[in-house]
Amino acid sequence: MKTKLSLLSAAVLSASLMVMPAISHAAIPLAVEGQQVPSLAPMLEKTTPAVVAVAVSGTHVSKQRVPDAFRYFFGPNAPREQVQERPFKGLGSGVIINAEEGYIVTNNHVIEGADEILIGLHDGREIEAKLIGSDAESDIALLQIKAKNLTALKRADSDELRVGDFAVAIGNPFGLGQTVTSGIVSAMGRSGLGIEMLENFIQTDAAINSGNSGGALVNLNGELIGINTAIVAPGGGNVGIGFAIPANMVNNLIDQIIEHGEVRRGVLGVSGRDLDSELAQGFGLDTQHGGFVNEVMPDSAADKAGLKAGDIIVSVNDRAIKSFQELRAKVATMGAGAKVKLGLIRDGDKETVTVTLGEASQSTETSAGAVHPMLDGAKLENDKKGVEITDIAQSSPAAASGLQKGDIIVGVNRTRIDDLKELKAELKEQQGAVALKILRGKTSLYLVLR
Repeated sequence: MKTKLSLLSAAVLSASLMVMPAISHAAIPLAVEGQQVPSLAPMLEKTTPAVVAVAVSGTHVSKQRVPDAFRYFFGPNAPREQVQERPFKGLGSGVIINAEEGYIVTNNHVIEGADEILIGLHDGREIEAKLIGSDAESDIALLQIKAKNLTALKRADSDELRVGDFAVAIGNPFGLGQTVTSGIVSAMGRSGLGIEMLENFIQTDAAINSGNSGGALVNLNGELIGINTAIVAPGGGNVGIGFAIPANMVNNLIDQIIEHGEVRRGVLGVSGRDLDSELAQGFGLDTQHGGFVNEVMPDSAADKAGLKAGDIIVSVNDRAIKSFQELRAKVATMGAGAKVKLGLIRDGDKETVTVTLGEASQSTETSAGAVHPMLDGAKLENDKKGVEITDIAQSSPAAASGLQKGDIIVGVNRTRIDDLKELKAELKEQQGAVALKILRGKTSLYLVLR
């Protein structure tokens, strides 16, 4: 059976999650003869009020380009595109992170396009929420309500999580009502799944089903360690593989939204690839985890800090990374101007470099990688015909896809693309392989991104 990755559909009413401890030594106590059987109920009673229902309504607007033949017959005043509007409603979850300010975190895909957002509290109150800001690439949104007597979850250090730590989840799967499931942390730093533009997921086998989007993942101390976002659901139900955005990643994004009203993405200014066994052997390394730097962009943050092509980045702020994708996700969710300590291997020697991140607007290469992982290494700019590839790094994912300098992207599958914004939006809607329509000189061709 083919496995399918899908965003958790909206529908989590007031619920709360308990999950593996942010402290690595936490464990579920064992019953002792003659004593009361231990229970998670006391912790659940304290955390449940911090998880809320998020009900949204709005209008989906779809646009379809009118064929040139139609405009030929009906003249130059014929519409260039057809617009259709379709009302929608949805349900999801949110987590109160600041009781005094009424701040609530949820997934961007839960509230995206909504005209009205209504919060259902654990005590039965319903309050209209204001959208403070959101980030589609990481799938995080921040809401705010005006209410008293709220309960907030304390945020844990998700970098302290280890595979095997216990996890407990609470939600409203399939609209059945509050449900509690338990499990462990199955993996850390999951990326390359094609679920989000920026991926650095906690994977857990605690049963998470359709209806948990935006809900909390907490440790056994009742502290938030992640926001539930996606599942592997070949048949639409739980198969023991769920994904959550780590709390530390959420913290970085929320702090930026609170301060600026938006995410001001940090940029390192490198292109690269995962360190694999072939590269490790070629460089005589005894590790196969990290991000291999193919190219350092001139005048970028990385260039100013002294990074070089051929460097292998193995840690971020003293935390080991497994892949270039994980490096990109961590850096991109840190704010512009943030100081980051990178551990790297250069010519077989270990070194440490401190980088002050630039702003995303200063690096078209980084935005290319954010548009799609297989565009990483390309520089993209708007052209009157579409989106032009103005430069491309050798041995980068973009080059491996068959793209060349001077190519102009004019379509995704059968959809016309006029600029970077449309390219990014269209690729976000696609799952699996997509075909880019390319103009290369006088030739038109398709290249498949997987």
